[in-house]
Amino acid sequence: MKLLSKINPFRRVLTAAVFGNIGKNNIGPANGIMDPSQIKRVLISRPNHRLGNLLLITPLVQEVSQTFPNCTIDIFVKGNMAPIVFENYTNIGQIIKLPKKHFDELSAYLKGWVSLRKQKYDLAINVEQNSSSGRLSIKLANSKYKFFGGMNEEDQSKYDNYGHIAKQPVYNLRNYLAQFGIQSKDKIVPSLLIKLSQTELKAAKEKLDLLVPATKKTIGIFTFATGAKCYSVDWWAVFYERLLKQFPDYNILEILPVENVSQLGFKAPSFYSKDIREITAFFANTAIFIGADSGMMHLASAAQIPTLGLFSVTVVDKYKPYNPGSCAIQTNQTDLEDWMKTIHEVLKNN
Repeated sequence: MKLLSKINPFRRVLTAAVFGNIGKNNIGPANGIMDPSQIKRVLISRPNHRLGNLLLITPLVQEVSQTFPNCTIDIFVKGNMAPIVFENYTNIGQIIKLPKKHFDELSAYLKGWVSLRKQKYDLAINVEQNSSSGRLSIKLANSKYKFFGGMNEEDQSKYDNYGHIAKQPVYNLRNYLAQFGIQSKDKIVPSLLIKLSQTELKAAKEKLDLLVPATKKTIGIFTFATGAKCYSVDWWAVFYERLLKQFPDYNILEILPVENVSQLGFKAPSFYSKDIREITAFFANTAIFIGADSGMMHLASAAQIPTLGLFSVTVVDKYKPYNPGSCAIQTNQTDLEDWMKTIHEVLKNN
């Protein structure tokens, strides 16, 4: 076992112990009246490198943009994915990036934290209420208003699906701003979204048409996932054969993971890319995405297509796709007939 692997569990415990209570009691307004027209610079903090977690904050970014249409949003994250995810968000200012492996790049890591003091913000928002580093970043930020995340339990009952990881930060912010008399312009929580250009969509359509007949719509499947979320080779063999039989008027195409592996043994036509935006544009040209709970599932949601999430171990209400036409299936509580009926209904209604 590497030394870092041994150190990390202790580091997390220590961080939580030292910084875990920052902002816990600072949920309400701290500086009187907030004038929405004066909120010109906003910081959103989510110091995490995972693609799925970045995609899951796109609803909050959209919410802030709608509430404060004249603001510029800076984002505090880890890794290099954020510039790709937010490429076409015109009101994104700085993306302050911590290195993914901070022990290997300690200088860059410290520089990222110091950057929080250099820019003056009108509002600083922590996305994940249980993140010690997220709350610490808001504590350090040079901001008039600071929201550390979270909500009183009594207020949580006001919101449907409060437990969803993408919706919760939006509800938390709405609840915080309501204390200043600022109401959301839309009751519906925005969907996950990567803003694609027409050029990206056209290029992806051309690639799709080289792989499968353009005369048919395409069902995209993703057979990979991490750990226990990954369904077996035998499971996918049965599922794939039934798809072919049930939907002969559709192309069945597999989107491959970065590992370039297939639970189908590459029996289906397949698409492989390491370019996140290209994959999203490819999804956008298909009729439906079917796959286990994963970053790819969230990417399909961000492509704004009907997304069918397959769940067996993770919490459905926390991670399910919720963009229009999408749904989740608990495969350990239903059977193959139920799954085919659900796919049929989604395709019929979209």
